[in-house]
Amino acid sequence: MSPETEALVIDLVEWVAKQPRDYTDVMDAWRTSCPRLPVWEESCDRRYVERVRGQVRATDDGLAMLKVHGRIPARGLVAV
Repeated sequence: MSPETEALVIDLVEWVAKQPRDYTDVMDAWRTSCPRLPVWEESCDRRYVERVRGQVRATDDGLAMLKVHGRIPARGLVAV
């Protein structure tokens, strides 16, 4: 994966970790048809985010990844 996509995956997970987001809002903000920028798909494949009852939330794996990268949300970790 490109460094640009990797950075965007981290940004997506951090954004969702701050508070659960509506799936529609996530798709509007993060879905792309560009095969070189699979941010949403990569985040799901790595199990960093999950969809629960129409909401997208960071998973424990996603929160752990944010911690490794020093990107824990200012409001703390949102438990899934």
